[in-house]
Amino acid sequence: MTDKKFQLRIITPSETKVDKPVEMVIMRCIDGDWGVMAGHDKRSGVLMDFGVVRVFDEGNERRLAAYGGIAEFQDDMLTILTSEAFWPEDIDLARAETDLEIAKQRLHDKSGKVDEAEVQMYGVRLRRSLVMIEVSSYPMVGK
Repeated sequence: MTDKKFQLRIITPSETKVDKPVEMVIMRCIDGDWGVMAGHDKRSGVLMDFGVVRVFDEGNERRLAAYGGIAEFQDDMLTILTSEAFWPEDIDLARAETDLEIAKQRLHDKSGKVDEAEVQMYGVRLRRSLVMIEVSSYPMVGK
């Protein structure tokens, strides 16, 4: 990694999840993956509905599950405003696995009783569960 750092702020409606200097962040935006390091040009992006934010600092990688939002980088500060954000230790893995099974069952319902709104809702629930399970399996990588 680099010696240069920038300030990362991840803010949800209920708390500031992160406010610290880091070396790099990689996140999934609607137009593709976006990597940020110190000195990056001014830019903003829209995060995917539910995705992984990878935070690199001092040889370590932490992964955070984030539910949508916007990201803006300017003046060596990356601000991510998101509806929800979860570190691996915040995730209830059993609940995520149960939610995944429920979503799969409802999306594969052959009775024809699932309407378009339900398909969309369970599709988001499925994606959310998969991201939560992925993030919970990566408490820390590095040193």
